[in-house]
Amino acid sequence: MRTYNVAILGATGAVGTRLVEQLEQSTIPVASVKLLASARSAGKKATFKGEEVTIEEATPESFEGVDIVLASAGGSVSKRLLPEAVKRGAVCIDNTSAFRMDPEVPLVVPEVNPEQLKNHHGIIANPNCSTIQMVVALKPVFEKFGIEQVIVSTYQAASGAGQSALNEFLQESRDYLNDKEMSAEILPTASDKKHYPLAFNLLPQIDVFEDEGYTHEEWKMIHETKKILLNDMNAADLKVTATCVRVPVPISHGESVYVQVKDKKVTADDIRAAIAEGEGIVLQDDPSQQIYPQPLNAVGTRETYVGRIRPDQENAGAFNMWVVSDNLLKGAAWNTVEIAERLVQEDLVHPQ
Repeated sequence: MRTYNVAILGATGAVGTRLVEQLEQSTIPVASVKLLASARSAGKKATFKGEEVTIEEATPESFEGVDIVLASAGGSVSKRLLPEAVKRGAVCIDNTSAFRMDPEVPLVVPEVNPEQLKNHHGIIANPNCSTIQMVVALKPVFEKFGIEQVIVSTYQAASGAGQSALNEFLQESRDYLNDKEMSAEILPTASDKKHYPLAFNLLPQIDVFEDEGYTHEEWKMIHETKKILLNDMNAADLKVTATCVRVPVPISHGESVYVQVKDKKVTADDIRAAIAEGEGIVLQDDPSQQIYPQPLNAVGTRETYVGRIRPDQENAGAFNMWVVSDNLLKGAAWNTVEIAERLVQEDLVHPQ
């Protein structure tokens, strides 16, 4: 059996630690693992399958002899180091936005467009967490009935902004409950001028603002959805618009998704049946028993949960649904490792 040398870039972050866990649980036959991070983390210890591993500083030379790189260390790090890994013969799966819109880089969700993996040139991009769960839910609807338009409003967890943002939110919550003044230095986005508390609040800004009042997160959802479903980030045949909101939830994103299908005779039962058969989806849709997806219940799981499926009573062929998934697993670490599994299964990794 062929085995693989794997490197995890950004191994100490919120996603990186989960990459280690998901790799441990995967079907990939791992010969060796390197845990790479910044210089300040070098020398720390972690474990992989019960064995102690020393975290190393990530340099171009770190990728000598590596077959697969799982990366989640920030866009600038990926842009600097992943081409170096490819030069040394590795296949890289990147969890940042660095390469997502590059027409030469496949943007892949294994349940949705695995056929794009064969087109890789050494780098494969993991989509945005909010996009991943939405396209998983939409894929069976898209295949069976066609989709004309998607309108999505997101309810995104604090952890989507990283471990430091999650820590800030939890500290704000403690301060609020103890009648202390809350201090915000990170959210809604660290690179912007003003910062606001998330605890007991809603922030209708994820990432920086761009043209016509859209945030970059909203831009990503629009164009990533088009690229994944139609292989064209600017496809005119699918209309997508988004409003992205950060909510005071630690882990797991929720999304209210409005979808207009091409077949106007489709019923909610048809949509429900299609989604129930979708790969990686758990249907939780029984209003009579108050059964519907909840972020708290999705934490630590790999699936995408869909419920509250109902027709728009004013427009034929239009439906609402509620979609929930763990943003750190299916939205990041698991999707990354799942891509690596598919690469191994289809012999699309070529070790040195």
